[in-house]
Amino acid sequence: MAFTRRRAEISHVFLTMKIFASNVIPEIDNATCEAQNIDSVELMERAAGAVSCEIISRFLPSQRIVVVAGPGNNGGDALAVARMLFEHGYKKVEVFLFNVVGKLSHDCDIERKKLITMDGIDFTEVKRDFQPPYLGSDDVVIDGLFGSGLRQPLQGGFMVLARYINDSGAYVVSIDIPSGLFGEWNENVSQRDMVHADLTLSFQTPRLSFFFAENADIIGEWRLLDIDLDDEKMKEVPTDFMLVEDRSVRPLLKPRKKFSGKRDYGSALILAGSTGMMGAAVMAARSCLKCGAGLATVHSARAGMQILQTAVPEAMFEPDRNEHYISDMSIHHEHQAVAVGPGIGTNDRTIDALENMLKNCKSPLVLDADALNCIAKRPQLLTLLPACTVITPHIGEFDRLFGEHHNSEERLRKAIDMAKYYNIIIVLKGHYTVTVRPTGRVYFNSTGNPGMATAGAGDVLTGVIAAFLAQGYRPEHAATIGVYIHGLAGDMAVANIGEYGLVASDIADWCGRAIRAVINRERI
Repeated sequence: MAFTRRRAEISHVFLTMKIFASNVIPEIDNATCEAQNIDSVELMERAAGAVSCEIISRFLPSQRIVVVAGPGNNGGDALAVARMLFEHGYKKVEVFLFNVVGKLSHDCDIERKKLITMDGIDFTEVKRDFQPPYLGSDDVVIDGLFGSGLRQPLQGGFMVLARYINDSGAYVVSIDIPSGLFGEWNENVSQRDMVHADLTLSFQTPRLSFFFAENADIIGEWRLLDIDLDDEKMKEVPTDFMLVEDRSVRPLLKPRKKFSGKRDYGSALILAGSTGMMGAAVMAARSCLKCGAGLATVHSARAGMQILQTAVPEAMFEPDRNEHYISDMSIHHEHQAVAVGPGIGTNDRTIDALENMLKNCKSPLVLDADALNCIAKRPQLLTLLPACTVITPHIGEFDRLFGEHHNSEERLRKAIDMAKYYNIIIVLKGHYTVTVRPTGRVYFNSTGNPGMATAGAGDVLTGVIAAFLAQGYRPEHAATIGVYIHGLAGDMAVANIGEYGLVASDIADWCGRAIRAVINRERI
């Protein structure tokens, strides 16, 4: 883009937080005002100040900025931002307040009165006809039309305005949420009729809709601005949706005792690999050991012995009777965790072996990759999954198991239903990998990067989760911790290698350092 802006300092800062429904945000705002003895306008000023600081950090005072404000409190935020920018020397600020029904919210009206007393600011209150200003790719638009309190799609002139902004090529900063996007579910809402933001500045906690792939181009980059909302109220308000970050994971990690041996950290059995797919077994075994399992045994096709013991000499190898694929998944020794799936294929004898194992397995279990594809070929196996089994499908595997879905919203709803129905833990892999528990609670992961979209990354995750199961972590914690550490290892590897150069074995190699970083509160 041609406009001039200041580079913002970017740091990987983690906070533990809930993801609240839009309808409870006013309740939290009101509790904040009461607890801190301030009124709602003071809280609005605080929010506007945070937005203004973010904009000042990115754009020079010579930047042309066009502010579009709606009649509600989101519009009040935008008006306050316009005033603050003007006070900080941004003289090319043009403000359009849309008051087409002649009724502003109380706080928006107060901010309007503050703004019109300022000499020199370019302010237009739109009550009827509107001649839109010229917008080009050099301009910045601050979108304050509607926030997360919106209850219906944009219509009429607001829909036309959203399309005009989108077509202009201007850089768009949305306050709270892009206008027209709902905070939670957006089925049957046309994305063409929403404002498409390049940067979304939300307050304190994200909205659920930020985590769906189909909304990525609507939201753009999103950042959370701390406006000191009341902690006690946020702890009190219930939600089933959480964002997992380092302060969520750190208390769950168990310290390793000085006087301990490998048996204290569990034995994992990994049923993985076949002729041509032994790399999957290698990566699962390596990541399992890198994440602290005391022992790892790989059961695989007989032909894979030399590959496995050369690539991961720390792991034991248990050869199958069959030379090229797994035909027997009988568990002959005591293991604290069993992982099944990477690279096993979907041969009928392998599916038979899986069925027999599911009927008899007493250890905590994680299923991935071809184990899930085997179940998809024989769906009745879903009924055999032991309670709290962890399954880790990507979207293709998920749809093969549970039917085709058109978007990530549908897929998440189905995952919640299936986790409850089968009493299992579903780790649905993606940019924000989501862990769904049988209770219906949903945990979005905050680590990971596009470089991890590479062959074998899922096999590494299988080994990571198996490692925590082997060490005695509860399955729901093993899944949540495993996903976080897996993503963090990928982030650390990318910082040294770059997204294009990352391969799955790099993720495995960084797992130990990722765990250390969480425990020691190291800055990543």
